[in-house]
Amino acid sequence: MKTAGKISLGYLFLTFLKIGSISWGGFMALIAVVQKQLVDKDKIIREEMILDGISLASVLPGPVAFNVVTYLGYQLRGLKGALVSMIGILLPSFILILILAIGYSKYGELPVFGKFFLGILPAITAVVLSVAVSMVQKQIKDYKQVIICVLAGITLLLVHAFYGTLLVIFASGLLGYFLYFDSERKVPTNLTNGLPLNFKSIAFFTAVFAFLGLGLWGLTIFIDAETLSRIKLLQTIFLTFSGMSVTLFGGGYVIIPAIQQVIVNGLHWLTINEFSDAIAMGQITPGPILISATFIGYHVAGFLGACVATVAIFFPPGIVMIIFSGFLDRIKNSTAITAIFKGMRPAIIGMIISSAVNIGKGAVLAWPSVAIFLVVFGLLLKFRVNIVYLIPLSGLAGILLF
Repeated sequence: MKTAGKISLGYLFLTFLKIGSISWGGFMALIAVVQKQLVDKDKIIREEMILDGISLASVLPGPVAFNVVTYLGYQLRGLKGALVSMIGILLPSFILILILAIGYSKYGELPVFGKFFLGILPAITAVVLSVAVSMVQKQIKDYKQVIICVLAGITLLLVHAFYGTLLVIFASGLLGYFLYFDSERKVPTNLTNGLPLNFKSIAFFTAVFAFLGLGLWGLTIFIDAETLSRIKLLQTIFLTFSGMSVTLFGGGYVIIPAIQQVIVNGLHWLTINEFSDAIAMGQITPGPILISATFIGYHVAGFLGACVATVAIFFPPGIVMIIFSGFLDRIKNSTAITAIFKGMRPAIIGMIISSAVNIGKGAVLAWPSVAIFLVVFGLLLKFRVNIVYLIPLSGLAGILLF
């Protein structure tokens, strides 16, 4: 396994650019592709790092999958690695949905991707389930973790709300503490381990936002009224999306209803049909589902609006993730934290299994779906075929078979 010091920024950017180009299906599907690439193929991290990232991202605001990618980039190359990873994972879906938004504004309807997506869904289900199977084999060590895994999966299947995720994370951590904490074994918290935070991340991002804010304020003195109006609209877009991103928990599918309330019912930037089409575009493009913000921003203020909305919905919670990642590095070697994570990791595997079930429910119950699922699942487990080929080929199979 390579060490973090040998991981180049170019590798991080290109790897997450590739992952961002093929990871259809939202949170767990993207995490599954990350696991296949970084753990199984490139062997630069261990599964525990992904599970720790999911644990932290699940209790912080913003899109969970994007925050996990931010966490991994930070662990591998610090602040620069986090920023490079954030840009890499977003760029493909940003470009694709921007193209769709331009076409939508011109023709007034969503391009036809139905059959392609019908092939993608069973393939995504197979990918996520194969990752869960692999993690069960490597991470589940005793019957207590089996029970935690099963209970977590059942809970997430029954409770379709963010408080269900919070319940699973906190309850599993509590169970881990009581089941695995050894009071006789005193291991002090290693406050020097991991990447040093030293508030450098906080100072850096504060300086960046202060500089941008002062720069925009200074420009208002020299520009005309029409341009000033456009800048104020961009400011409103940024404040709206960034405000939602750092105050809403639970990932894309949980955040979407709250965004609808603000964008459709409050600001009236989109009609309900336009908003539904924006969410559909987020689903049929790879990468995080909240890339739908790009469409909304373009609809409201053109290309600059798309850029501002994208940065606002993803980067503020990413910054929060970076800051808390530094604190996690400093405490996770304590005996208590080790025990807590021993309970959380099997719970997250249960969450991944429940996610595979929920994704599978969206697939059409027909023989092509079953065939695509079985073929992809078998190729992943038996022959470890690269997902780069399987996902697009599954989409093409959907076009041919449905």
